[in-house]
Amino acid sequence: MNSLIFLLLILSVLLFIISFFQKDRSASIEKDVEELSMNLYQETYQLKKRMKVLEEELLIDSPSMQAQAISAPKSKINAILKNQVIALYKQGLSVEQISKQSALSISEVQKIILQLS
Repeated sequence: MNSLIFLLLILSVLLFIISFFQKDRSASIEKDVEELSMNLYQETYQLKKRMKVLEEELLIDSPSMQAQAISAPKSKINAILKNQVIALYKQGLSVEQISKQSALSISEVQKIILQLS
């Protein structure tokens, strides 16, 4: 019985020493996963760049879409500015003061005021 315990103890010590010389497989797996994730990030970045270039080309190629894109935000801004100009005019400010506050030219302010009448 004692010899069996002694034999198992020697075997466990040998296996313990051998385990230090074994390759660490988790390090290589971690390296592979890191490399794979970096490749994935690079590919998504390149795809986003390509999509941006294609979108720009599509916008340049179709002038009607470009005109629509420009006119839509302009009308919203004009509506907001128009309301601001009208409110300032009703408060009794001069055309020059309204022009400075709204960042519009004097002629644009005058056009908005004339549309009010």
